[in-house]
Amino acid sequence: MSESEDDIVDEAEDTDDSEDVDDAELDAGDADENPSTVKLLIEYIARSLVENPDEVVVTDDWDGYRYVVHLDVAETDMGKVIGRGGRVAEAMRSLLKVAAARQDARAVLDIGD
Repeated sequence: MSESEDDIVDEAEDTDDSEDVDDAELDAGDADENPSTVKLLIEYIARSLVENPDEVVVTDDWDGYRYVVHLDVAETDMGKVIGRGGRVAEAMRSLLKVAAARQDARAVLDIGD
């Protein structure tokens, strides 16, 4: 082969390596983004509802097939986050599920300890 043919072959090999992306790698990359979006959503809603927004703590964990978002607020703000008959908590759970579904994930919300 001539030098120009070698260059073409080398370029083709380099291109093939960059295009070979495993689906598992894509899913793993998306998984890193999912909890931050749903976590930020819950944190925004909770901070808007409570009197002590600095005491809002939101964490998320992957339990194997879904994200579990934990919401902790001050004891005095617990009623505002839960709402009468649990309506506010149920609305937050619904929004969380929609946000997660838009990213092809599942998520649940735990409020309190």
